[in-house]
Amino acid sequence: MEKKYNKVVLAYSGGLDTSVLIPWLKENYGCEVIAMAANVGQGDGELEGLEEKAIKTGASKCYIEDLTKPFVEDYIIPTLKAGAVYEGAYLLGTSFARPIIAKKLVEIAKKEGADAIVHGCTGKGNDQVRFELAIKAMAPHIDVVAPWRFWELNSREKEIEYAEAHNIPLKINRETNYSKDKNLWHLSHEGLDLEDPATEPQYDKMLELGVSPEKAPDTPTYVSVTFEKGVPVAVDGEKLSPVEIVKKLNQLGGANGIGIVDMVENRLVGMKSRGVYETPGGTILYHAHEKLEQICLDKETQHYKMQVAIKFSELVYNGQWFTPLREALSAFVDSTQEAVNGTVKMKLYKGNIIDAGMTSPTSLYSEEIATFGEDHVYDQADSAGFIHLFGLPIKVKALLDGKNGKL
Repeated sequence: MEKKYNKVVLAYSGGLDTSVLIPWLKENYGCEVIAMAANVGQGDGELEGLEEKAIKTGASKCYIEDLTKPFVEDYIIPTLKAGAVYEGAYLLGTSFARPIIAKKLVEIAKKEGADAIVHGCTGKGNDQVRFELAIKAMAPHIDVVAPWRFWELNSREKEIEYAEAHNIPLKINRETNYSKDKNLWHLSHEGLDLEDPATEPQYDKMLELGVSPEKAPDTPTYVSVTFEKGVPVAVDGEKLSPVEIVKKLNQLGGANGIGIVDMVENRLVGMKSRGVYETPGGTILYHAHEKLEQICLDKETQHYKMQVAIKFSELVYNGQWFTPLREALSAFVDSTQEAVNGTVKMKLYKGNIIDAGMTSPTSLYSEEIATFGEDHVYDQADSAGFIHLFGLPIKVKALLDGKNGKL
């Protein structure tokens, strides 16, 4: 804490970590604190009274920036088109929200002539990396202050005590103090009983975006999603913006217990962490997009794109959004999506997404060729020569093994 700052911009959410940071920064640095809260679709309830709270606790100014539209169009949609899923389960809800927030923090820091940007991420988490790599990409000379790495409030219990002593209002208490992150795409839950992998999540007390599969309706809900060049453009035939599509599918998915994931993931910093993620609309979109690619992409492109998806998910998870490789992979993905057009129909039922048919004007599927009935476009006798050539290396190896007495 040797370096002093005159003015800092704080990534502010109004949650526990950032609520205590405003008075703490003023006490320890004597600096002016400008708060910046990002609206990434977490809901009006999360933002209500935020500016007033920031000012009352010591901020000189509070920006509340609506980033929902670019968040969906410039971060969620490219990741969806890539089919990127971290470790086969996590749909990257927190991961791709951080670079857009960091970008806005840099813009405000430059506008206000701030000496540093401050965040409330812990030294154990991924978000510290995501914020700081994005800041390095856009403002490599600006300082970043991360109090969790060195301050005395090194537990959530101590933060609560500090908040109570400074009369800082909190929306949590000691019994329901899950660490949460919410935006339009998802809601994550970490901490408390979830830290023990042997415990079953208390879904009835935890879920906010929907219900558990057991409490979902006994009758299925049908829904169709239409894509143009890999981008969702309509639900049940109704043209909607990407933001509206995510909102609508969140409602449908949540009501049917869709998109609940309980996983132990490998954090970037080297430890394993357990979390419960709610991603109802995103789960539907990923499922529909993958199904459509099955009939629209050729085999080699489809298989190679699956490999790209793994790397893409790692880049997003690791905070490497603003990198040449991520941009190059997005360019590749965009080229593959030219053919991904059509409509996928699904049946939502008690946590399950059941396929109910799909159509595409650019489909590569040919019923005439694939049929088990009589056809006039495929000569089945051709398969004998194909198998002979395809299996020739295997045959040669077996002949050699026979000569050497290995067979």
